[in-house]
Amino acid sequence: MVRLPATSRLIVHYRTGEACVDYGDKLFWLSVVIQRKYAQVCAEFDLTPSQATLLCAVRNEPRQMADLAASLGMTKNALSQLVDRTARRDLVGRASLAQDRRIVMLSATPTGKVLAEAVYAEITKRLPEIARNLDADDQRDFERVATAIVDTSDLSSPTSTQPITP
Repeated sequence: MVRLPATSRLIVHYRTGEACVDYGDKLFWLSVVIQRKYAQVCAEFDLTPSQATLLCAVRNEPRQMADLAASLGMTKNALSQLVDRTARRDLVGRASLAQDRRIVMLSATPTGKVLAEAVYAEITKRLPEIARNLDADDQRDFERVATAIVDTSDLSSPTSTQPITP
């Protein structure tokens, strides 16, 4: 009997509908493994996972608060509380657009940008470690499948990249 690589077996089970409970269970535990590794990295930078996610989301450009809430799957109120906590550490700042004061933009402060870049670099370096026990072919398959999932997911992107106007 030919034994398929682990990721191939996973894809076969998914496509045929076999062992759906096992597949769902494995996805649950995969999310735990990812979250645990992510939390470890964040803690090394004295950030909560939510703060690190927020900083990484605004590290390159300001984002509208409403769009950011949608992208992160948070309510506007929950995001506002997270921003308040992160702003107290002088890592992010809010500003309303001059042309429409109802639109609030969030950006990383200079300190926040430096920290965000460091956290992001460390996360992108260390998250792949979760696949370190897979052989090289399975690691490539895992990367391909993870990329396909992210690329086909409904992650809201910002509708505006206008710079903050104080």
